[in-house]
Amino acid sequence: MEWSYSQLFIICPLVFIGGVIDAIGGGGGLITLPAFMIADFPVHFAIGTNKVSSVMGTSIAFSKFMRDGYMPLKLSLFGIVFALMGSSLGARTALLISDYAFKILMLVILPVTAYYVFKSQNLLTEERDTHDDITTRTYIVCIIVAFCTGFYDGFYGPGAGTFMLLLMAGAARLSVQKANGVAKAINFATNFAAVVVYFFNGKVIWQMGVTAGIFSIMGNYIGARFFEKGGAKTVRPVILIVFALFFVRVIYDLVF
Repeated sequence: MEWSYSQLFIICPLVFIGGVIDAIGGGGGLITLPAFMIADFPVHFAIGTNKVSSVMGTSIAFSKFMRDGYMPLKLSLFGIVFALMGSSLGARTALLISDYAFKILMLVILPVTAYYVFKSQNLLTEERDTHDDITTRTYIVCIIVAFCTGFYDGFYGPGAGTFMLLLMAGAARLSVQKANGVAKAINFATNFAAVVVYFFNGKVIWQMGVTAGIFSIMGNYIGARFFEKGGAKTVRPVILIVFALFFVRVIYDLVF
C-alpha cells in the first residue's frame, strides 16, 4: 500500500494526543485508530499500522510503571502469557472479516466502547475497596481479564487498556496504581502479538507506523508523568471530536 506525507500530518498529531490519553487512563486507541482511518487507510492496514505505533508508545508507559513499582512481576507475567494467546486469536479473527463488514461492525463497537471508557474513568475516581494483596483469586481474575481483553485488543483495540485497568481495579480489587501497572504490561504484550500477526499477513506500513510511534512515545511519556494528577478528566473533549470525525468518515465510506 502507498502512503503520502499528507497522511503523516493527519496521523502524527492525533497519535501524540492518543499517547498522552492512553498513559493517563487508557482509551487512546479511540483517537489513534480513527486517525489512520481518517487518513484513508483501509481497515486492516489501519489496525496493523496503528499497533506498531501503539507498541512503541506503550513501551514507555510500561517501563515507567515498572520503575515506579506499580507492576507486580509474577502477576503481570501470568497476565502477559494469557493476553498473548487472546491477542493472537483476536487478530487472526479480525483478518477474516472484510473491510466493509468491519466498518459496519465499528459503527456498533466504537460508540459502546467510548461510553464504557468514559464511564470507567468516572468509576476510577470514586472511592472503592482496594488492596494490593496478591491472592489466588487475584491470579484467576487476572488470567480471565488478560485473555478476554487480549482477544478484544488483537481484534479491534480501542479502549482495551481502560477495560483492563477497570477490571483489575474493580474485579481484582487492586489499587489504581497497581491495576494500571498490570494493565500496561498486558497491553504492551497484546499490541506486540497483534503486530506480529498483522505483519506476517502483510497489513503493516512500517514507515508510517514507526514515524507515528515516535509521536506515540512522546505522548505516552508526558501522559505517564501526569498520571497521578488526575489528568483523565481532561481527555473527553478531544476524544469526542475525533470520534465524531471518524464516525462521519466511516458513514461516508459506507454510503459513497
